[in-house]
Amino acid sequence: MILDRIALVLTIIGALNWGSIGLFSFDVVAWICGGQGAVFARIIYTIVALAGLWCISLLFRPREEAAHTAE
Repeated sequence: MILDRIALVLTIIGALNWGSIGLFSFDVVAWICGGQGAVFARIIYTIVALAGLWCISLLFRPREEAAHTAE
């Protein structure tokens, strides 16, 4: 399913951003958007969080369904 792939990509981007914060104390999203409190940054954080929540559903899908939607 296309929504699964989009959610997975957004979750990976969020994980890479958290990695850059942890390793380098550098928030890429805040840097691009002009700070963590900027409206656009908060929108991006929210979208990535929703994508992460969607990815939780991937854990509970039957294996056959998950394999079928990956094609």
